[in-house]
Amino acid sequence: MDLRHLTTSRLMLDAVVPGDLGEHIALMSDPGVWRHLPSGRHTSPERTAEAIEHSVGHWARDGLGYWTARLRSDLRATGLAAGQMVGTGGCAVRVGTAWWNLYYRFTPAAWGHGLAAELVAAALDAAHAVRPELPVVAYLLEHNVESRGRAESSGLSLAWRGPDAGNPDPDAVRLVYTDRPLSGDLLDRVTAPA
Repeated sequence: MDLRHLTTSRLMLDAVVPGDLGEHIALMSDPGVWRHLPSGRHTSPERTAEAIEHSVGHWARDGLGYWTARLRSDLRATGLAAGQMVGTGGCAVRVGTAWWNLYYRFTPAAWGHGLAAELVAAALDAAHAVRPELPVVAYLLEHNVESRGRAESSGLSLAWRGPDAGNPDPDAVRLVYTDRPLSGDLLDRVTAPA
């Protein structure tokens, strides 16, 4: 199976490549995409290009990384058309870690249609196929109820709740979800400030 190119019932998932830059800039600079973390919004093309470079590195190093998600057919009542990029995400092992980081981000017009569920299911299956010994971890903000619901309905369990170090909002609470129980040492590494 070529994990660089997968399909779900409604999505085409293709490994992020430099040629996706324009689409990723549009997604990652959209304030609506960052409603739950305004400080995460990309404000320069260079930041988005750097993120793509990291993703290309994940694929080269680990055989898995983040995908660009495009619609296989029109999504009725949203104005989103076949072939249009609607999000990005997948699982990647960040340098210096020993776990899969589950990530997903979609354009607001695609929210509430189950597209994130399709990407997350594909990402979990791929991570478990490539390196099943590594846990899958998802970092979420507590006030992002939709993302939390997506993690829980995907079978992940809450492993940690605490302050979101580095967040400009001093009251922000970070949640860590995992696909399995973590040892105390690994949980300490997972929850350490970046």
